[in-house]
Amino acid sequence: MNKKKLYNVAVLGATGAVGQEMIKVLAERNFPIGELRLLASARSAGKTVRCGTRELVIEEACDAAFAGMDIVLGAAENDIAKRFAPAIQAAGAMFVDNSSAFRLDPDVPLVVPEINPEDVAAAKKGIIANPNCSTIITLMALAPIARISPIQTLVASTYQAVSGAGAEGLAELEAQAEAYPKGEPLQAKAFPHQILFNLIPRIGGVGENGYSSEEMKLQNEGRKILHLPELRVTCTCVRVPVMRSHSISATFTTARPVSVEEARTALASAPGVQLVDDPNNDVYPMPLATSDQDDVFVGRIRRDLVSENGLTLWCCGDQIRKGAATNAIQIAELLIQ
Repeated sequence: MNKKKLYNVAVLGATGAVGQEMIKVLAERNFPIGELRLLASARSAGKTVRCGTRELVIEEACDAAFAGMDIVLGAAENDIAKRFAPAIQAAGAMFVDNSSAFRLDPDVPLVVPEINPEDVAAAKKGIIANPNCSTIITLMALAPIARISPIQTLVASTYQAVSGAGAEGLAELEAQAEAYPKGEPLQAKAFPHQILFNLIPRIGGVGENGYSSEEMKLQNEGRKILHLPELRVTCTCVRVPVMRSHSISATFTTARPVSVEEARTALASAPGVQLVDDPNNDVYPMPLATSDQDDVFVGRIRRDLVSENGLTLWCCGDQIRKGAATNAIQIAELLIQ
């Protein structure tokens, strides 16, 4: 009997929200792990984390920590990813990184496995980048239609949950929700303003063109993933008082008109997508329905009233899972196939 090959896997940034979800998803998907090494900062070293039936001890991230690893899943900030990338490369491991540090590097594939799995083969530096969470969710909804006719323009608004800002964002919304009925002051630290009962129309620093860094990701990353270098995108990113799962309103034009029926048929058969589209009966994608699972829900599909080549849709997806952890592990699954 042939034994299943096992792979040594490290999670860099194992104590953060995405790192914790990666550990959970590895167990859920029965990834063939020999050794699982959990790496974080010195202050987290020594803590224990459960992965399936195993209790694992967090180790301090250092250059030597990647020795013997086959795959490193990055769940840390840009500076940490850049700091340890040379050590990961020197160890001969493949680095699947969730930060934005390498996404636009021409020698680093930017991959959503359901959309451009073939790009994995082009990893020249031993690094594959995981796209931005809102980019993944949006493109999961658009790519099946782009296969019918290439998308030329996109106008999108993202409605991003507080968990997109990490554990601090979640804690802040919960604290404000508890303080409000007591008449206590609502403290704002994770966000520049109160998030309870409010919307904040800026995520990321604003550049000279008036768009934030988060807003530009949808165009820059979308061009690379869809192989549409001329794709033009106007995006507005909004933080909303929702715990988990991002939502996106997308209006787009295609090279030739695509009917609503064609779009619905394509989406209904697309892997990783659920068509949830019966608005007259109050059936449509919502953050609550999409949380803690991996599919992107798509609905409210209708013809654009401005452009004859345009369609409009609404989609939701769990940005911690499909928007980050699960997508990275799907990339790792491609690597070992």
